[in-house]
Amino acid sequence: MTLFAFSPESCRRLAEELGTPSFVYRASRFRDRYQLLRAALPDRVRIAYAVKANPGAGFLAAAHELGLSLDCASQGELTRALAAGFTGSRLFFAGPGKRAEEIRSVLELGARLQAEGMEDLRRAEEIAIGLGLQEVVVNLRVQPAEVAGEGGLLGGSGPTAFGVDEEDLGEVLAAARRLRRVRIGGLHGCAASNERDADRLLAVHRRIFAIGQRLQRALGRPLEQIDLGGGLGVPYGPKESPLDLTRLGRGLERILAGNPWFVGEVILEPGRFLAAACGVYLSRVLRVEQSRGERFLILEGGIHHLLRPPLTGQPFPVYAIGGLGEPFPAVLAGPLCTALDRLGRVDVPALEPGDLLAFGMTGAYAATEAMGRFLDHPPPREVWLEEQALEEREFVAFGPSNALLAQPAAR
Repeated sequence: MTLFAFSPESCRRLAEELGTPSFVYRASRFRDRYQLLRAALPDRVRIAYAVKANPGAGFLAAAHELGLSLDCASQGELTRALAAGFTGSRLFFAGPGKRAEEIRSVLELGARLQAEGMEDLRRAEEIAIGLGLQEVVVNLRVQPAEVAGEGGLLGGSGPTAFGVDEEDLGEVLAAARRLRRVRIGGLHGCAASNERDADRLLAVHRRIFAIGQRLQRALGRPLEQIDLGGGLGVPYGPKESPLDLTRLGRGLERILAGNPWFVGEVILEPGRFLAAACGVYLSRVLRVEQSRGERFLILEGGIHHLLRPPLTGQPFPVYAIGGLGEPFPAVLAGPLCTALDRLGRVDVPALEPGDLLAFGMTGAYAATEAMGRFLDHPPPREVWLEEQALEEREFVAFGPSNALLAQPAAR
């Protein structure tokens, strides 16, 4: 797969039209990624877009149009989901620290609560009584003993703030039996992050199914859902292989065939997989600095726009639009008054102030993951671009809002 949603020439045109720094998201990429995934998965798998990857209005509108459900993790995401036309039956709500008002919103909407433990279950019971609800069905999140991919972002296999430890499941179920309004009807087992190895993902999925079988036996009734979470990974460099969707889909078919006790619905929560490849981030060089043998390029945007590089130690893919000579190493730095403001060390040609850089795979965990309020620089522009043939159309004037749906101008 290509790591950039737009060609260098298109990036140049976009930068001229929009100004910089800007995030530009290509709508067709989101739809294409969804169709690839949908075609590979068994029919029993429901896809719920993980809103945390990018909650922009364009992404949610496309998700609604395609019939996806949503995985939400805050009141703000719920509000965005409702504004995009989603109803409770298409919403899941997760998160390790839910406030009472959030749980109330979920129950009032009829969305599916992903309970993290007894605190969530007890609060849901109290709120259900107050609302006069006779029965609330929830999923219980259980943290498997092993995880895949960027596991540290989800707690790894050690102590974690997420869910119920697999080894403590029996104790929690014993306490949950005393609840009268809340019924555990499914399992939530999100335990992988950015995993590109289908076999490793499937190993986690098999473990979640094993936990599901144990949960169903303990409950004495069929599970309605097993939510396998997200974790479907994407490459961030040309030497990284993409996730083998055919292998993943066939593996899930085998898991379902090998677990005839489960007759319910399987949920997958891709976020990064659908959104990352849609976006490019465009930023110009402000200053070139030589310091003790190292070349620094100070850009318009740093960790207040792109935080993932210092979190994971891996830069976003980047190419220079312009520059002279063969690429050689440079440290990409932002304009913030902190030595933490680094976007990685990459090979780019000799650049000067005003030259443009394009960062790929920035549709997910980029603008919405960053330290946007640090030093209060103006936010970057974000544009969702609907296009028919990008290279053959002119662009209309764009607004500064993430909620904008931009359309190409007709000739």
